[in-house]
Amino acid sequence: MGIRLTFHGAAGDVTGSCYLLETGRARILIDCGMFQGGRRKDELNVLPRGLDVNRLDAVLVTHAHVDHTGRLPLLAKHGYRGPVYATEGTIELCGLVLRDSVFVQSQDIARLNRKRAKRGEGPLETPYSEDNVEHLLRLMKPVVYEQFQPVAPGIEAKYVGAGHILGSASIQLGVNDGARTRRIVFSGDIGPGGVPMLKDPKCFQRADVVVMESTYGDRDHKPLRNTEDEFEEIIKKAVREETKILVPVFAIGRTQLMLYLLTEMFCDGTVPEFPIYVDSPMAIEATKIYRNHIDRFDKEFKQLRRCRPVLEACESFTPTPTPKDSMALNGESGPCFIMAGAGMCTGGRILHHLRENLPKPGTSVIIVGYQAHGSIGRLLVDGSEEIKIFGDRIPVAASVHTLGGFSAHAGRTKLLEWFDHLAGNMPRLILTHGEDRGREPLAREIEKRHGLVADLPTLGETITL
Repeated sequence: MGIRLTFHGAAGDVTGSCYLLETGRARILIDCGMFQGGRRKDELNVLPRGLDVNRLDAVLVTHAHVDHTGRLPLLAKHGYRGPVYATEGTIELCGLVLRDSVFVQSQDIARLNRKRAKRGEGPLETPYSEDNVEHLLRLMKPVVYEQFQPVAPGIEAKYVGAGHILGSASIQLGVNDGARTRRIVFSGDIGPGGVPMLKDPKCFQRADVVVMESTYGDRDHKPLRNTEDEFEEIIKKAVREETKILVPVFAIGRTQLMLYLLTEMFCDGTVPEFPIYVDSPMAIEATKIYRNHIDRFDKEFKQLRRCRPVLEACESFTPTPTPKDSMALNGESGPCFIMAGAGMCTGGRILHHLRENLPKPGTSVIIVGYQAHGSIGRLLVDGSEEIKIFGDRIPVAASVHTLGGFSAHAGRTKLLEWFDHLAGNMPRLILTHGEDRGREPLAREIEKRHGLVADLPTLGETITL
């Protein structure tokens, strides 16, 4: 039957990553992520249509972000009992991400069911349970970076660092279809390189097929140094004017980067120390996991730790794990720096802070990550003068700053550089994990540079290799 790839997510979208690879001997899934933002996300966050989990030989996970892992418990719910391969860092973070996911879902469903009960409608159930999550986590098996290992009949896999978040990886498969072995690369989410903490992404030198992300295929981020300068100016202004700074953060990656940069500013004397609140139980726990994997960080991080602890206890950093702790921040005067999830403002505590503080002209909101189409974060980035939170219309008087240079994703130039290492093999290229505004310009540039015409699959499409 040859080799077939079916795209059950991140096909013309940046969320829901999920790819099914089939040969005559094996079937494996690469990621099984949750869709985020947009009106159809609830109907899409189900088991991929036509997927028989009893015929799966293995699942491979590139990294722990929920848009790559959020549907994994559905596999366990429907009877999957095979291995789920990931790096040690990813396995630890997956426990955190998936337990948080089922908790958030239960809260959302409880809110919906209260409204349904008033209308005389029956209750809804969460897509999966805590038991499904725990069962899935028991199936996870660690892999070692830079080594090929068998994962299914006729398939071996090698993970290399992707520089995106702790534990993130690009994966190269050696797939024997009966006639020969082909190299198929899945980029996962590629980091920008040169950022604090994480080592730069690694590139492969050979591939017959490349499935590559294209989140920022249409543009580059500001240079990191310029972004850091802009960040410093926002902080200095807030300190002078004694105002609040709100940062919608992804608990994994952006929170730890913000702590790193603020520690650097305190050490350099750029600003006097002021209160920093990590208002996310998930981010608090993720920071502890990062602390346990310092061996995966770069030299600059280790040098900064000589000045003072980074990611460890510090008088300026205050975790606010409980709802009561979080609500108390409403009465906190500035200057203060509040980091809260969710990173795309699709839920979580950041919505309460935004509802309370967006109408106040002195407030600064710093956007430090990608904002999916349809999310509140995207509305803020696009300059909306009013947004709806919990059914209330909230005027936006706060200043909103978009610091794309802090993105955990490579920009256009870095994506091209990453692919340049593989282009000499003239591989078949498939662009995913990007809206069309990102992947179409990237496809045109790659065709111009290398003469390769990329496939741009749609949701549910199958490509035969």
